Amino acid sequence: MRTDDFPDVRRLPLFSGMDDTTFAGLMRGAYLQNFPARVQLISEGDPADFLFVMVDGRAELYASWAGRETTMDMVGPEGTFILAAVLKEASHLMSARTFEKSRILMIPAGDVRTAFERDDTFARALVIELARCYRVMVKSQKNLKLRSGVERLAACLLKLNRAQGETGTVALPVDKRTLAALLGMTPENLSRAFGTLKPYGVLVQGAAVTLSDVPGLETLAKPTPLIDDETE
Repeated sequence: MRTDDFPDVRRLPLFSGMDDTTFAGLMRGAYLQNFPARVQLISEGDPADFLFVMVDGRAELYASWAGRETTMDMVGPEGTFILAAVLKEASHLMSARTFEKSRILMIPAGDVRTAFERDDTFARALVIELARCYRVMVKSQKNLKLRSGVERLAACLLKLNRAQGETGTVALPVDKRTLAALLGMTPENLSRAFGTLKPYGVLVQGAAVTLSDVPGLETLAKPTPLIDDETE
């Protein structure tokens, strides 16, 4: 990796507190690459050879079984994948591909484990990242198991509305098929769920969704930070 790229990587929370010598050693075998959309990065079942850190763009984590495929998560800037497999020297439980044009840091798994053992600050940052990923997973499971599909969609729209400035019009960040997978639904069920939300002021026009009755959606979805806040 070029030393000119070091400042962009250094600012990421995972590396900002590292010892300079350890950081330089970690970057010696790393790659910072630009990828177009829809590039396969890893495949489930393969050994974890690299830790991937998203600098810019988004990646889709997905899984397959018995001819079926579903989206598991989306990873945006400053997110990592798949850290647990790297630290455990295990195989990937998910596949990953770029969802859009992305800039990704790839660090050899062995170098990550060595730095983990040598640099306490880096080790702490990795543990915090693992804790964040675990909490996101628990909240996702609660959302899937405690809410109906319609309630999950309503909660998703409210979250997007907050993230996009509470204008009452949200832009779906992914296509509807991917959104359905993220919400644990089929595309047909997602379409029906949007129809069910019409009396709650939800109007769909392509990738734009108008929310004319936010209080009504909140009454339905009952948003709570114990499920819907991914920042804590």
